[in-house]
Amino acid sequence: MKRKASRGRVVFLVCNYILLTLIALICVLPFVNLLAISFSNKTAVAANQVSFWPIGFNVAAYEFILNNRQFLTALGITVRRTVLGVAINLALMVLTAYPLSKSPQEFRLRTVFSWFFVVTILFNGGLIPTYMVVKYTHIMNTIWALVLPGAVQVFNMLVVMNYMRCLPHELQEAAYIDGAGHYKTLFQVILPVCKPTLATVTLFAFVGHWNSWYDGMIYMNTVDKYPLQTYLQTIVINPEAFFRNATNISEELGKFLNLVSARTTNAAQMFLAMIPILCIYPFLQKYFTTGLVMGSVKG
Repeated sequence: MKRKASRGRVVFLVCNYILLTLIALICVLPFVNLLAISFSNKTAVAANQVSFWPIGFNVAAYEFILNNRQFLTALGITVRRTVLGVAINLALMVLTAYPLSKSPQEFRLRTVFSWFFVVTILFNGGLIPTYMVVKYTHIMNTIWALVLPGAVQVFNMLVVMNYMRCLPHELQEAAYIDGAGHYKTLFQVILPVCKPTLATVTLFAFVGHWNSWYDGMIYMNTVDKYPLQTYLQTIVINPEAFFRNATNISEELGKFLNLVSARTTNAAQMFLAMIPILCIYPFLQKYFTTGLVMGSVKG
């Protein structure tokens, strides 16, 4: 029989829903404002008349962007960097987490190597030594400078390792009895049951690579090598200069000068940069609870 909620419980739920609704609005409304600005007339935007609904609706800012070669180049670099970086991160995470998930009887140096990785979370060489490593390995101004320095994401690797430790040991024993080696056990037995954690760390790696901008500013010597977030960060700091430079790239962009401004185009570029994250989150959200809780707590 269903019990009737007490008055205190009802008050708690109402307050909880109100608070969560306010927090959700605080998170969503800035994006709505950004979207409204990108679809508004530049006169209304300059007069600060746009709030959460476009004024003088037009898509000129998006047409301007699609004709802006610099934005498209930065977008292409970020896509390549994200695909390559996530693939490398996952490969190294799995190959590192699997042996470290073994017991000390199976892998005697497990504790030594575990501390070797944990120390890198607490301490690092610093910006200048990292820059010198990138420079003297001759990967400056290349896509490898964006993916190799952070190839092993230790925190995500520890999440995967702990998840593997929580799996029943009988799974691996059954695979060994059937004649499977370590690689066959890993790829055909362990990884299929690690989908929640793998989905979670994949999302973390994807967001990390997609939103990263600082390494592009440090390791890329020319603007045409900037990833998308570095490009966006630069135009936010100095929007008018980048707006003028963009209009000088192609004569086709000149026809948009009466319809767009630096604010409308920057808003449109920022919103387009968020679309992949907004699309991938709903599909992987269901794995968060299982992936993080099981991977973060040693059973």
